[in-house]
This record gives sequence, C-alpha cells and structure tokens, in this order.
Amino acid sequence: MLLDVVPPWGKRSEGASGAILGPGRGADVEAPATPQGGADVAAAIGSELDRIEAALAGGAGLQGLGFWRLVGRIKRDRALIVAHADQIGRIDAAAFRDWVGRWRLPAAVGTTVLVAGALVGLAAAVGATQIESPGWAGLWLLAAGGIWTIALHSPTHHLVGWLVGIRFTDYFFGGPPPPRPGIKTDYATYLRADPASRAWMHASGAIATKLAPFLALAWFPFSEAPWWAPAALVAIGVVQIATDLAFSVKTSDWKKFRRERAVARSGLTRGE
Repeated sequence: MLLDVVPPWGKRSEGASGAILGPGRGADVEAPATPQGGADVAAAIGSELDRIEAALAGGAGLQGLGFWRLVGRIKRDRALIVAHADQIGRIDAAAFRDWVGRWRLPAAVGTTVLVAGALVGLAAAVGATQIESPGWAGLWLLAAGGIWTIALHSPTHHLVGWLVGIRFTDYFFGGPPPPRPGIKTDYATYLRADPASRAWMHASGAIATKLAPFLALAWFPFSEAPWWAPAALVAIGVVQIATDLAFSVKTSDWKKFRRERAVARSGLTRGE
C-alpha cells in the first residue's frame, strides 16, 4: 500500500490505523491466562495492562509483553472494551511516540496538506483539458493520477473514521522506501467503534488509492492527450490492484479489513 504502511514498531499500523509493537526485544508471547468470568476477567486484564504500561514507562518495548494478544481478547467483549479502552489507548500512544519521536504532524494538519495536494491534482486534470499540446496534456493527466494516488488515501481513512467515531492523532512517515505518509488512530476510539465500521475504515483508503488513476482517466475524453496517457493510467491501476492482491491482504489495509470483519462476524459478547 502507498499510505497505510506497516512500520518497524508493529504489525497493525494505520495508515492506517492499527496496533503498535515496540522495537524488537524478543518474540511476542501469549498473555497470561485470565480467569473466566465477569469481574475476575476484567480485574486480571487490568492487572496485565498495568504491568505492560509500567514496563513501557521503564523503557521496554511492547514486543514480548503479550499486549496485542490481550487487545485481541478485549476487542471481542463489549464490557472489556468499556473498561480498558482508555488505558489501551494510552499504551498504544506511548509506544507510537517512543518510536516516531518528533517526526509527526497533528492529524488535522496532515489531512489539510494532503487535501491541498488533491486540489493540485484536480488543477492538473483540468489543465490537461486546456492544453493544446498532446504530450503535455498526457503528462498532466498522469500527474493528476499520481498525485491523487498519494493524496487521497489517508484523508479517506480520516473521513470514514470520523464518520464512524474513530479519531486520529498524527501523521508520520514509514514503510519500505520511499517513505510514505500514514495516519495514526486514537486507539481508544478505534476500539469503541463497531468492528464492521473499523473494517470499512481500513478498506476506504485502499479503495481510494485504487480509484485514483481511473479518476484521472475520466478526464481523458475532454483532453488532447495521446493514447499512452490512458494506457499508463490503466496500467498504474492494474498494478496497484495486483499489489493489493499479492501483499495488502497479508500485511496492510485488506489484512486489517479481514481481521475486523472476522471480529464483526463472531459478534461481541456483552461481558458480565
């Protein structure tokens, strides 16, 4: 994926949105078993989260502490989400800040910058219809498709997340070269959102990225661009879809979509 990346600290980033593991300090292990039933479960999980939060404050990474397996248990129980979402959000945010340091922007600022970029893409598409030179018209259409591929991804996550109650805190750069912008969820609000809504928040950015070159293609009939411009836009779209099928279902947006859809299908227990 271009924008919803998996940075080195974890396995559930948002570009996503998602979860964060600390820098590698051993294999992730199963969280200690908790008693089955009501208040005992909530108390045992609270103790585990206290232990993890203290270890993180002491300089440990989340990896090896069983944090995300514990979160996976909590997100299937409505009562546990209510009881522990805020603390999970604090732990997740602290791990994120430790990893990214100062190389981040407030979510509102990052989205504003990318929306401005999308408007530049719109100007390029309109410009392609006004230029009489076929070569330049084709280049402007390609520029529009490329800009929209980058600029629409995370703002779409942001918009869809906002509509379903998920809030975001920061933009950051990560992933394999070249670095790409991702958007960080407020994980407490992420947990409180309906799991099906979380799934579609993840999918939304991927869908926007795949549509971007075809959106630019829609301007081709109104331009003097040569045949290679639409051919290149279609090729970009096809390559992106193939990349999703090969990689994103395993590591990025579509993996998270499938994960949260599985939670939604299993249903949330009410707790006691």
